[in-house]
Amino acid sequence: MKKFMLIIGVLIVFLGFTSIFVVDEREQVVILQFGKPVRTISEPGLNMKVPFPIQDKVVFDDRLLEYDSPPEEILSKDKKSLIVDNYVRWKIVDPLQFLKTVQAIPTALSRMDDIVYSELRRELGTHDMDEIITDNREAIMEVVTQASNAATMDYGISVIDVRIRRVDLPTENEESIYARMEAERKRQANKFRSEGEEEAQKIRAATDKDKTIILADAYKEAERVRGEGDAKAVEVYADAYSADPKFYEFVRTLDAYKKVIDDKTTLVLPSDSRLFKLLMDK
Repeated sequence: MKKFMLIIGVLIVFLGFTSIFVVDEREQVVILQFGKPVRTISEPGLNMKVPFPIQDKVVFDDRLLEYDSPPEEILSKDKKSLIVDNYVRWKIVDPLQFLKTVQAIPTALSRMDDIVYSELRRELGTHDMDEIITDNREAIMEVVTQASNAATMDYGISVIDVRIRRVDLPTENEESIYARMEAERKRQANKFRSEGEEEAQKIRAATDKDKTIILADAYKEAERVRGEGDAKAVEVYADAYSADPKFYEFVRTLDAYKKVIDDKTTLVLPSDSRLFKLLMDK
């Protein structure tokens, strides 16, 4: 009797271990019955199944996974050969479909690598190298991600993100590519210099024109002021002359003598000249 109870106890323990199981929050489980899937468990916690060998469980990862693709050579729109190193963030969103189609992660990675590389090659082939390297990479990778995700959903896989880790040039093409890039930069620099010189010439011409106009206006104003001054002087002289003509004539005569006579001048004057009489009177 004791032996029978022991056997029953062992059997119960065995059935408990083979029928009760825990689903971790990092896992999702597909229950198989005689090798055929019957249900999927994605919520963490304690679960039960029919003891083995009637039912078995297959565990898949429920976390966000990352796959680093090997570098591949891709041709851009402007016929530049690029070595593209990319990586993929992905997740198993339908474990039952995943089990039916690819069954295991190595097979899934192989299928996903083919899909992502195909979409990456197709999309990068519609863009020039400059866009891929700097200008438009975010938008390009968003298109690749969406297209890859649509293709991998048939396998129960969701591609969350595709990103380029780095882009290199093939060793044999580096020197020629760099030479063309340098030539292009020099061409751009010469173009900017030419445009700058053209703009400088325009500015100089406009400045010279403004200078000429300003000087002409200033000369015109100076001549006007000088004319008004001369007119005023003539008026003053005329008033002074009319007030005392003899005195005015005397002052003008002295001014004339002052301009033509200095300390080294020797004058020979006739006795009947006005200057001789003026000097003799002194």
